Amino acid sequence: MNKLKIAIQKSGRLKDDSLKLLKQCGISVDNGKDQLKASASNFPLEVYYLRNSDIPKYIEDGVVNLGIIGQNLLYEIDSELPVIKELGFSKCRVSLAVPRDSDAVDSSFFMNRKIATSYPNTVKKYLNTKGISCDIHKISGSVEIAPNIGLADGICDIVSSGSTLFKNGLKELETILKSEAVLVQEPNPNETVKELIDKLSFRINAVLRAKTSKYILMNVPNEKIKEVSDLLPVLKSPTVLPLAEEGWSSLHSVIDENDFWNVIDQLKAAGAEGILVAPIEKIIE
Repeated sequence: MNKLKIAIQKSGRLKDDSLKLLKQCGISVDNGKDQLKASASNFPLEVYYLRNSDIPKYIEDGVVNLGIIGQNLLYEIDSELPVIKELGFSKCRVSLAVPRDSDAVDSSFFMNRKIATSYPNTVKKYLNTKGISCDIHKISGSVEIAPNIGLADGICDIVSSGSTLFKNGLKELETILKSEAVLVQEPNPNETVKELIDKLSFRINAVLRAKTSKYILMNVPNEKIKEVSDLLPVLKSPTVLPLAEEGWSSLHSVIDENDFWNVIDQLKAAGAEGILVAPIEKIIE
């Protein structure tokens, strides 16, 4: 039986979040300790555990069909691999940082100075757009220590919470780009592979849509049903069920989580009562 092959990071948070997503898609993967490849028990899928920087090459060479990697890596290597979906996890930013006691206010500080980074191409492309010339030192790991040992005047690195910068006496100066995990595919999959990719993408979309939506139930006077429904445009039409009390109905719908607090007062003003909000596991469209 043909199997879809997907590469994920072999260790770290990106690996954990990738496996969690597959599990939420109903796919069980036996990822025993130190395995470099594992098969799903209930979906035609093989998972390859690779170094993050190796994943694009494995996809380009046709060893695997899909990969879950950070957008920042694609930008760094100028990859043209097709991005199927932004996955919403492992969010971070690639930023310039300097010692906390520096008087730098923006990236112009680095004119004719030194930057230490694991992302030399990203830095170069960004500073070129600003006409800034600097000396870029490419190093792997422990970038934050570079200013403290006199290797560089500042750094460019991935920032999530900023705690690592703070611990090393640095402050964030300027964000170059924002990044999150994305699903990428091989450029020209055959028909069989394309069908499997579509099946997996369907499941992923159902999971991701549910994460940003809430199930909402409320009691509404019958004459107010249309007015309330117009405030909840996520689905084509809400479900309306009659209540035991004459003239009232229970209205069920879905709302974007980010919009809920913006419309709650409007829902109440329109006559909605007894509003309940619940999480959603999957949304199938």
